[in-house]
Amino acid sequence: MDGKAVVDNSSLKALLERLSVFWWEVDEQWHLLERGGGAFADLLTAQRFLDHLRQEMSSPRRSLEDGRCRVQFDGRTFEVRSPQAESQGQDCTRGLAVEADAQPAGGRQYAAFAEFADFAPAPAFIRDRAGCYLWANHSYAHLYGTTPEQVVGSHIEDLDSPSDAAQFRALDQEILSRGKPVRHNLSYHRSDGSTGQAAGHRFPAQENGQTCVAGIYVDITEHARAMNQRREAEENLRALRDHSGLPCALLSVNGRIEQAGTATAELFRTNLSDLVGRRAHTLLAATPDLRELRLAWEGLISRRIRRVETSAVLVDSQGHQRRAQLHLATVSRSAGRAAHVWAVVTHQSLAHEPHPPLTAAQIRILSLLAEGSTNGEIATSLRLSRQAIDYHLSRLRGLLGAATRPALVARAYVLGILSPGAWPPRPATTTHPLT
Repeated sequence: MDGKAVVDNSSLKALLERLSVFWWEVDEQWHLLERGGGAFADLLTAQRFLDHLRQEMSSPRRSLEDGRCRVQFDGRTFEVRSPQAESQGQDCTRGLAVEADAQPAGGRQYAAFAEFADFAPAPAFIRDRAGCYLWANHSYAHLYGTTPEQVVGSHIEDLDSPSDAAQFRALDQEILSRGKPVRHNLSYHRSDGSTGQAAGHRFPAQENGQTCVAGIYVDITEHARAMNQRREAEENLRALRDHSGLPCALLSVNGRIEQAGTATAELFRTNLSDLVGRRAHTLLAATPDLRELRLAWEGLISRRIRRVETSAVLVDSQGHQRRAQLHLATVSRSAGRAAHVWAVVTHQSLAHEPHPPLTAAQIRILSLLAEGSTNGEIATSLRLSRQAIDYHLSRLRGLLGAATRPALVARAYVLGILSPGAWPPRPATTTHPLT
């Protein structure tokens, strides 16, 4: 190549920027007009080289034989060619200097990068078309329980099982035929016989004048296993949510429903699509025990408590009410505020039309009635007259739609007024939903 080609060919300029060469164009006073190449990292070093070259050229003992000479500079040896040319009507000197002892492109010209690649945690390799390893780093060799020196010179089949070797050769041929990088995930067999997962890039690379296949990968076996376990857990949770029959919902810290099961939609007699995104408090009746529920919610969100069991009165789309037992548990990702709250409904009463509120005395009468007390015993216990007890019982039969004493007790249980799991009978909550 000559100096004119170096100056005028832009693609060649780009190539020389990656090589240990230096080209220049100077005027008659050796003022630098243009320069390039990858031999010198900065303009100051390039100018020092030109000054050194000019001094060498001015020596009576030094001359260019056929426009060529050898020059020592900063402990490096350069082969110099400097033909004369004319540019834009002015005399100028163009030249090219090639470092005589420079490593080829596939060598260790950039030592720092080579050492980094050798000891990088990501396995990397270079193979030729025949599947022979030209280079591998320590991480890649570690996959096979050996050293890079043992890997270089071997073929794919020397290290991998026939099935893996066939897979890797097919990937190599894809890269060579397409001539473009490919990012993919692949499975391989580890030296201990287990199956591993890797993600990375495989791409064409020029090595010693031939097109080879290079690759760099990250082992994602543990990550893939964790993701599979997470997917399985999510699938199990969805199955539990949708098929257990338990109404449940995932609530945001703002009380909005983000997920819900089909049983939850059935409980509120609405479509699941209408339920998701709705504020949970709109599904609760305005009863005195809401204050206790709000305090429990604040404790969950601030993570002062992790789970709580309470009760509330739910209101469905038709306006019917029912007392339900709620189990609330936090879902947290950090030591700060909770991220979500799971709400699960266990015991629930029969849905009913809203009733006028019951007094504390009426609820106590129902408890004693369920215990088997007579009207006289109830009157003595509450220090009321028999006439007052008869009035309350008559009033309760009308409110709860029960004609007899046994029916009145049964309605008190199915409507959630009395707790089904307690004896002696007691109210389902200290502040009853109808009070």
